Formats: sequence, structure tokens, C-alpha cells
Amino acid sequence: MKVRIVLLRPAEPMNVGGVARAMKNCALDDLLLVAPRTEDWVTARRIAVHAQDLLASPRIAPTLAEAIADCEWVVGTTSRVLPGRASLTPREVATRAASIAERVAVVFGGEESGLSNEDLLRCHDVSTIPSGLEQPSFNLAQAVLVYGYELFLGSHAPQEAKPVERAKEEELGHIERAMRELLGASGFANLDRPRHGVLDLLQPLRRAGLTPEEGRLWHAALRTILKSVRPKP
Repeated sequence: MKVRIVLLRPAEPMNVGGVARAMKNCALDDLLLVAPRTEDWVTARRIAVHAQDLLASPRIAPTLAEAIADCEWVVGTTSRVLPGRASLTPREVATRAASIAERVAVVFGGEESGLSNEDLLRCHDVSTIPSGLEQPSFNLAQAVLVYGYELFLGSHAPQEAKPVERAKEEELGHIERAMRELLGASGFANLDRPRHGVLDLLQPLRRAGLTPEEGRLWHAALRTILKSVRPKP
């Protein structure tokens, strides 16, 4: 099991340093920042006791899609209740992660507002840390530590079945682009609108955990259908 911790739009360098330290506590070494709102790596490294190597040359991606392209399972964390979507506990995330053959990403939002609805639509599943009602949100580094601890325990638990290979998010991105073009060409979706429904329609495929072969078949089928609806030159 390979686990990537993705921080989306982190703003506080002390939190970034705390995340690095929490990851090192739990034997995690794959940290990726998406569009960070701080460049104060000196403060971040000062807080990252014995974990400065994770921030020696911070890995940064401009978008969430690029940060998770090589991942087979992507879990978005949130303290919000999302209608129609089941939420996994950190322990359930660790259990399922152990069954994934390749890379898993656990995504955390920025300190102010967390992950947006659109961010969460790019995640295969969502997860929430059970908490008291008076304060349901956790500090960023605390949240990473909770998931890291469960993932650490899960990685050392005996596995009953061989991990299953799933289509990477990059392949699902190919399907998304083909679906976007197809729904736009057919008139079903107005692609100029912010919420045109393509991510919503793709959500069941993300949750299904397609195999690589199934992902390629979906992509090929959509591209073939697209040829039939494109205007003839």
C-alpha cells in the first residue's frame, strides 16, 4: 500500500510543518501540496521536527487533478454531511486502502473552508473523523495524524486477500474529458455553466473502482459514440 497525503490550498506554514511531522510519526513519506497559499518553508521546516526532509524541496501541483493522476483510490476528508454520499471513518479508509494494489491519496482541504463540493466530486469516496458535536472540525495536522495512525496500523495488519489493481485517476480523467465533449456535442450539457453535471455523472464510476481494462473500455466506448454525434465536416 502506497499512501499520498495531499494538502489542498494550505495557508499556515506551521500546519504544513505539523503535517510533515505527523506523517513521519506514521511512516508516511509522500506529501504533495496543491496550490499552497504560503511559501514560508523556513517556519514549516522548523515545526517539522525530524521530518524536514519532506519539506526540503516541497512537491507542488497546480491542480487536484494533477496531484492524484497516478492514484487508484482517492479519499476526500470533510467534516460536512453530504446528502447521498456515505462517509467512511479513518479506520474504514485504512482497511480499504490495504486492498488497493497501487497508490492511495487522502486529500485534506485548506484551513478556512476545507474541500469544496467540486473537490469532493473528484474523490472516489469521502471520509469524516467522528467527533463531538460542538467542534466537528480538526486542525489540519491533527486530522492527518488520525488518518496516518490508522493507515500505519492497517499496513501492518495481516491481509486476507491480494490487493486489487484499479484504474488510476489519470484514466478516469480521460473518461471525464470524453464524457464532457460528448455531453456538450449532444446538447445534454451546457459546458459554459460552472455546474454542467459532468463530474456528478462521473461520480458512480469513481465510486465503482473500475479495473484498468474497464477504464479503457469506457473511454473507447465514449470516444466511439462521440464520433457519431460530431457534426460532419
